[in-house]
Amino acid sequence: MSKDNIREHSAPVYEGIENAPARSMMRATGFKDADFERAFIGIASTWANVTPCNMHIDGLARETEKGVNAAGGKGIIFNTITISDGISNGTEGMKYSLVSREIIADSIEAVVGCQAYDGVIAIGGCDKNMPGCIMGLARLNRPGLFIYGGTIKPGAGHTDMISVFEAVGQHAKGEISAIQVKQIEEVALPGPGSCGGMYTANSMASAIEALGMSLPGSSAQEAVSDEKLLDCNRAGEAVMNLLRLDIKPRDIMTKAAFENSIKVLIALGGSTNGVLHMLAMAHTAGVELSLDDFVRIGQDIPVVADVRPSGQYLMSELIAIGGIQPLMKRMLNAGMLDGSCLTVTGKTLAENLADVEDYPEGQQIILPFNAPIKKDSHLVILKGNLSPTGAVAKITGKEGLYFEGPARVFEGEIGAMRGILDGEVQEGDVVVIRGEGPKGGPGMPEMLKPTSAIIGKGLGKSVALLTDGRFSGGSHGFVIGHVTPEAYEGGPIGLVKNGDKISINAETREMTLHISDQDMAARKAAWIKPQPNYRYGALAKFAKLTTGAEKGAVTDLNLDV
Repeated sequence: MSKDNIREHSAPVYEGIENAPARSMMRATGFKDADFERAFIGIASTWANVTPCNMHIDGLARETEKGVNAAGGKGIIFNTITISDGISNGTEGMKYSLVSREIIADSIEAVVGCQAYDGVIAIGGCDKNMPGCIMGLARLNRPGLFIYGGTIKPGAGHTDMISVFEAVGQHAKGEISAIQVKQIEEVALPGPGSCGGMYTANSMASAIEALGMSLPGSSAQEAVSDEKLLDCNRAGEAVMNLLRLDIKPRDIMTKAAFENSIKVLIALGGSTNGVLHMLAMAHTAGVELSLDDFVRIGQDIPVVADVRPSGQYLMSELIAIGGIQPLMKRMLNAGMLDGSCLTVTGKTLAENLADVEDYPEGQQIILPFNAPIKKDSHLVILKGNLSPTGAVAKITGKEGLYFEGPARVFEGEIGAMRGILDGEVQEGDVVVIRGEGPKGGPGMPEMLKPTSAIIGKGLGKSVALLTDGRFSGGSHGFVIGHVTPEAYEGGPIGLVKNGDKISINAETREMTLHISDQDMAARKAAWIKPQPNYRYGALAKFAKLTTGAEKGAVTDLNLDV
């Protein structure tokens, strides 16, 4: 059904004699009479020189503006923030990473709501700004879509950002020199774009496309490419079409669409952060989604992408053979996806995929369903007396399915990093890093430095790591994050002592602290809640408002307003 009034939000603010001051303000920015007759489209840009992931997005925003204007709308660019996990990992600054997701969603909501834009296009290029953009779109529920900034090209020698992190561990082991680390450092990131493997950025881009909230192909394009510029230009026409059809984000982001998204995330071997962000995005869209859904869905979906961090190939190499569209077509034909789900093209997922050709003969990146890397999900939800409300593991099968060993406990990531590099952590240990949850950190920082150090030191198969923090999409090995309840809230992870036996069973999905019920009860009785690390500012507000990781660590659930 076509909608006649596509200026539902802007007209009351910019039309009529009484709104002359508003028009005067916009004339100062370059508006002409004719512009006030067009639908206003806010273009949320996450441009910044903070990180290579987003350094080019100003150009993408301007290309998007051209597309909007050519399609009969009036594009208005505004900025929100971005941060860089790759820079802040392992430091106090990393606590702001997840917090930035909420700030981004808040800022998009604030600008579009205040300025009365009729539609929204959000452009993101790094881990947290992508779900933040989607959450902003869902809150506003005005016709809109997401554009992925695109992936970075491979570095010399088939290197990427994770190569640099793991080089630090190799140096600590004595395998490479400081000069060799510097050589990898200098070539791993050759220009703009998000980290090059199936890490969190490319995982979320793929999940968002499967969700129906970006144009077909948007998730599998290099940051610097003609295809990405065309994607931006086409977005202008798409948002105007959504306005005319009165299709809003919540019409697209249904339970079935989220299930499609999770299935594609699994097939690609995507990041554990996808679990956290999907829960948050679903909450914002008004969709009931829980860890149990990941368990249910994961039983029937194989991992078929041989991509980093667990596999061999980079995103650019997947793009070269067709990206994720052929995979989605295969999944649709196999009955794994719901093809009736609506997308931002105004068409269904099945209609979008109808003419997609399969991968070229002989490619080895996407494996057949009957010969997968893993027959079911690598995103394993673990419960047990150590994680009563759930934890998230990334188990591809290459790490093994069972681990047992004595606990090596660290109060925070920095101490753990030193313990790994200095040799305190030994083969057979279960490294426990606690006090890094959403409330306790606060901010639930990533443990990329410790996991990379473990891999770099050659301990990837002989050491397990568990934490109430989270992991980078680049982390791999026998690692379990999002342990809930977190230590700060009195969760069992906060009661573990050095030497306690811990077992992790990916087949039975159990994580067990092997102490008696009486000993557990005594430790709980003696536990004293830690003092908060921050008492004012953004981190303190996040700690006060956030839910646990099992609910997506969102800040607007069950508010008593």
